[in-house]
Amino acid sequence: MGMNDAMTATTDGAVTEQPGKSPVEPRTPQMLSHLAYVTKDAKATEEFYTKVLKMEFVNGVMDDSVPSTGDDFPYFHIFFRLGDGSTIAFFEAPGLPDRDPPPHPAYRIFDHLALEVSSPQEVDAWKARLEEYGLDVVGPTDHGIIYSIYFRDPVNDIRLELTTPLKADWNDRGPAAAEAMKVWVQTKDEAKARSAEPAVALTELIKAKRRMLPTDPMLNTDPL
Repeated sequence: MGMNDAMTATTDGAVTEQPGKSPVEPRTPQMLSHLAYVTKDAKATEEFYTKVLKMEFVNGVMDDSVPSTGDDFPYFHIFFRLGDGSTIAFFEAPGLPDRDPPPHPAYRIFDHLALEVSSPQEVDAWKARLEEYGLDVVGPTDHGIIYSIYFRDPVNDIRLELTTPLKADWNDRGPAAAEAMKVWVQTKDEAKARSAEPAVALTELIKAKRRMLPTDPMLNTDPL
């Protein structure tokens, strides 16, 4: 029966939960609760995210140890809310050493947080606003499926993106994504099997696809 994984019947017919079992089936998480980073300066972070990015400072909690691990160091945990209720969070823990620099420039490009706004016109308006605050802004960049600008959080050196969809199905292309994954993995594996450099083989693959079909959905830019 449907409940027997989580429930059991007693001799008098009553149904009770089995110890350690949940009657709820886990589903896909509904939304982003929070993404957390470490900050060296909670106050400067608050000023940037509230004054420049117009987010609301919605919670701040402090403790002298980490509840999940028991590690003994004091911290202040702060949260800033986006329009959909999700939040960006930071921990300030005094005395932490600086991070090591990334070993390759790509890490500072690929590691980023993208925030969605309503339209290309709003992306452009954000570009003007950020530049008024003296920030260096890359873009706008038309990716075919989204339209974006990029800049860095000046307090925490996090690459941020403000973006808007240009295609309604930009994040609903499961079959095409599965095929792209298959081709990507196969190309890497074949390169390794012949002792070739996977990055070279993948570059050749992408260039060949672009020559044969510039609008190939596996490529970064879709037709407009």
